[in-house]
Amino acid sequence: MDILKHPDAQALLADAELPAAAVRRCGQHLEAFVARYLPLFPRPEHRDHARTVLQGKLTGLERKTTEPIARQAGQERRPLQLFVGAGGWEDDAVRAELRRHVTEELADPEGVWVLDGSGFPKKGTQSCGVGRQWCGRLGKVDNCQVGVFLGYASRRGKALLDARLYLPKEWAEDPQRRAAAYVPPEVVFREGWRIGLDLLEAASAGLPAGWVTGDDEFGRCSELRAQLRFRRRRYVLDVPCNTLVRDPQERRPATRPGGKLRLPEFERVDRWVARQPRGRWRKVRVRDGDKGPVEVQVLVATVQTREDDGCVGPRERLAVFRTLEAKPQTWYTLSNDKEANRAALARAHGGRHRVEELLAEGKGEVGLAHYEVRSWVGWHHHMTLTLLALWFLELERLRLGKKNAGRDGAAGPSGVHEAVAGTRGGGGAHRRSGQPSAAA
Repeated sequence: MDILKHPDAQALLADAELPAAAVRRCGQHLEAFVARYLPLFPRPEHRDHARTVLQGKLTGLERKTTEPIARQAGQERRPLQLFVGAGGWEDDAVRAELRRHVTEELADPEGVWVLDGSGFPKKGTQSCGVGRQWCGRLGKVDNCQVGVFLGYASRRGKALLDARLYLPKEWAEDPQRRAAAYVPPEVVFREGWRIGLDLLEAASAGLPAGWVTGDDEFGRCSELRAQLRFRRRRYVLDVPCNTLVRDPQERRPATRPGGKLRLPEFERVDRWVARQPRGRWRKVRVRDGDKGPVEVQVLVATVQTREDDGCVGPRERLAVFRTLEAKPQTWYTLSNDKEANRAALARAHGGRHRVEELLAEGKGEVGLAHYEVRSWVGWHHHMTLTLLALWFLELERLRLGKKNAGRDGAAGPSGVHEAVAGTRGGGGAHRRSGQPSAAA
C-alpha cells in the first residue's frame, strides 16, 4: 500500500493544505502587521526598506541577508544594506512597540520570562564584540559574537522580546575598536547576567509574568539570584551539575563523643541527587503534547549553595527534573519559591525550552544568524527586524492553527513562508511538500 494513501497520511496532508483564501489572508495580515510598526521609521524610504526586509525574511530564501532579499524584491542592494547597517532609526522604539504588541496577545500572570544567551560564529576581528568566547551553537569556545536575549512564554504562545550584544571587556576598554564599530559612549562592559537583568527590568513594566527562568549561564550566578529575590521575582534557574550544595536538614556525626551533630559538607549536586532514595521522586504532568501528556520526574529539596564569593548562601529550593526516556535528560535548578508544587515548577521550567526552540526557529526560518553587519547599530537593527519577523510567524501560527494548536499544520513556519511567497506570485491552494524550508 502506498504510504500516502494511508488514512493517517491523508489526514496529515489535509491538515497541511493551505487554501488560497488563507494565502490571501496571510498577505493581508502581514500588511496590517507592518503598518503597526512603520510609523516608527522616520523616513519614507526607511518604511519601504522595513517592509522589504520583513517580507524577505518571511519567504523561503536560503540565506536571508540583504543582498538576496534585495535581489528577490528587484531592488538595489546598497540602500537596503545601509538601512540595516547604519540607518537612522531607533531600534529601541521598535522593540518597545513589539513588547506592547506581545502584551496585547499573550499577557498571562503565570507567564514566564526567559533569559538566554546565543552565540554567532564569525570570522575575523572587526565585527563588534567578536572574540574567543563560549558559543553554544558550536558547543565550544570559538571566535563569535554573543547576544543576550529575553523571551516570554505563556499558555497562549511565545515571543522573543529583546536582544543586546555582549561587549567583552577588551572591546569595552579599547577606544579604537569602539570607534570603528560605532559603539555608543554610554555602553560600558556589563556581564551577561547584568545585561539580562537590564532587559528584564525594561520589559517587565507592562507585561505580567509569574516566573523568571534561564539556563545555567544565568542560574550559576548567585548575585543574579540575589537581585531577583531583592526584586521579589520568582525564579527557577538552571545550575550546572557540579554546583556545590548541602541539605541543611542533614547532619554529620559529632567530632567527639557527646558533641553536637554537624552540618554536612558541600558536595556536587549531581552526586547529592544520585544518593537520594527513589521515593523522593514524583512523576508530574507538564503539558499535553502531540503524542499524549508530557511527563517528567521531579525531586525537590531545600539546600544551600556556595555564593560567588565563597560564603554560604541562603536556603533555596532545589528542583531536579528528569525525563522518562531510557536515557533520561536531567536538569538541576534553584528556585526561591518555597510553596510552589512540583507541577508548577516543571511548567515554569518548561517555558525556557519553548524559548530555546524559538531561538532555533529564528536561526532556521527568519535568518537570525544571517547578517553581515559589523557595527553596534547594525547588529541591533538586524536583530530588531528579525524579532519582528519571528513574532509575525508566531501570530500566524496562532491564527492558522487556533483550531488545532497542538499540531504543526499550515500554521508552521514553512506554511507561512509559502503564504507570503504566494501573495507575491498569486493564487491557488498551497500544499506543504513535507520537506523543511530552504532556510532550515
